[in-house]
Amino acid sequence: MNRIKLVLKEKGIKQTWLAEKLQKSYNMVNSYVTNRRQPSLEVLYQIAELLDVSVKDLLTDNHQTNS
Repeated sequence: MNRIKLVLKEKGIKQTWLAEKLQKSYNMVNSYVTNRRQPSLEVLYQIAELLDVSVKDLLTDNHQTNS
């Protein structure tokens, strides 16, 4: 599971922008965002660089609180 959708929302970035930057189809990026498909490590690093976050931030929820 990844947090790409949450990071995009936090930064106000659209999936279409990310798709253009990654040179991937909107459908492929949407499948990453909705966790239907996981990006390769190479793509994950590209996403992290484009969104200016660490790969770890895309994979773990640092904002989660214990109830």
